[in-house]
Amino acid sequence: LRTKNQKKGRKAASLVAEETYSTVPHTFVFQRGQIGRNVGQLVLDIRRVMEPFTARSLKVRKKNVLKDFVAVAGPLGITHFSIFTKTENSINMRLARLPKGPTLYFHVAKYTLIKDVISSLKRHRMHEQQFSHHPLLVLNNFGIEGMHIKLMATMFQNMFPSINVHKLNLNSIKRCVLLNYDPVSQEVEFRHYSLKVVPVGMSRGVKKLMQEKFPNMSKLEDISELLMKGVNLSESEAEQDGDHNITELPQVYSGRGNMASQQSAVRLTEIGPRMTLQLVKIVEGMGEGKVLYHSFVSKTEEELQEMLNRKEARLKEKEERKRKQEQNIALKKEKRDQNKSLDGINRKRQQEGQVSDDEVEDPGKPEDQAPAEESEDEAEYYRQAVGEEPDEDMFPGAKRKRGPGKSPKPFKKRKLSQGKGPPHDKKSFKLPDRGNKYGGKRFGDRKPPEGRNRFRKSEGGKKFGQKGGKGCRFAGQKKGDAGKKFGGPKSFKGRAVLRNNRKVLEEKRT
Repeated sequence: LRTKNQKKGRKAASLVAEETYSTVPHTFVFQRGQIGRNVGQLVLDIRRVMEPFTARSLKVRKKNVLKDFVAVAGPLGITHFSIFTKTENSINMRLARLPKGPTLYFHVAKYTLIKDVISSLKRHRMHEQQFSHHPLLVLNNFGIEGMHIKLMATMFQNMFPSINVHKLNLNSIKRCVLLNYDPVSQEVEFRHYSLKVVPVGMSRGVKKLMQEKFPNMSKLEDISELLMKGVNLSESEAEQDGDHNITELPQVYSGRGNMASQQSAVRLTEIGPRMTLQLVKIVEGMGEGKVLYHSFVSKTEEELQEMLNRKEARLKEKEERKRKQEQNIALKKEKRDQNKSLDGINRKRQQEGQVSDDEVEDPGKPEDQAPAEESEDEAEYYRQAVGEEPDEDMFPGAKRKRGPGKSPKPFKKRKLSQGKGPPHDKKSFKLPDRGNKYGGKRFGDRKPPEGRNRFRKSEGGKKFGQKGGKGCRFAGQKKGDAGKKFGGPKSFKGRAVLRNNRKVLEEKRT
């Protein structure tokens, strides 16, 4: 039973914690741009003040923009931004309400870090348990008339959780944030204190007994000396309390002697940081929008109306430009779909064998570029006779032959350098004669070079292929034989051979 009750209690407590966590405000504290080491430490100190409802280890990169933080803020339940920036002349802080503003711009006139405040105190009081609960907000002198004053007070109030006085547990209040507005200088003083409650109405000896460390009474004869005279106690241990900080506790508070309905003194110890803020302007939206208040610039109604007209004109121009871009994108998409459908039809017809590669529909190709039939036939005869692709200058207008399924590519003319023969065919792997130079002669007037057997050894040695005896196909062949020489170039006797071959092919066809 105890285990079941414990599980039910834990589940109920977790549900209550989730509900309360989702209803309280949360804040992102970060910087934009280069701010330096001291201002970076100030950002960390402000995060410390806003705990536990803030991102203590928030990582900010140089590539991050404000839209990235806004996109993340929604799922995490972030309600406020506190943004620090630094220029050559000043340090600025922006307080923004998500998602639609307003945004308050402050100039940080002075600031002091936590480490500087602690180093100036003889006895500082700060521990981790103080930051497990949110601080108590105290506003002073914010009741002055003025739209910007009320808006500023509302912004500060909404950054911290609200307090129900009737249900509040006093043990959850360990810290205090004080904001004081000076109407003369129009500056806001920011202070952060640690709160401590001690009993009042007893002697210093009794207070010493109530502390955790028991006093040294080795030199005393009776305990009454400690209670009545206060021997061996310094004057600094008893702080001066008055009517300004003495109150009656409505409930028991943590600490020895703090009982309900008893007089106790509330003592504050500053733990930092300090800031002196000056309001610059208030903008309606998230960094962009109508300026509601400006402390340095004042404009008339006509100037404000002119600004509104310019803003509306910019918005209309932006909408028109966006509409044209959408139309252009739709036209491009339609053309792309048409080209894809035409390519699909051509590919399907090629697969079915209805048309050849040369008859594929190409809308971008003019009909005047069809090659001559005679040049096409001569090029075909040259391929059959020689086994190589002809040059582009030999048969103008003839298409280069390609295998099925390959895309048409332009014929690349290769220039012959002086002293080198034509490129060999990779399939036949025939090497040209490097010793013969025929650079300036026409193709029909070339004489076949005397081939040199690559596989032949020097005189007196065995010939290539004689090791196998009669079974080898190279055995017994000589240079003067009428047979085809291995590795020798083919001879081409000009256009007369092509014409004779053409006549023979036509007779065979008929």
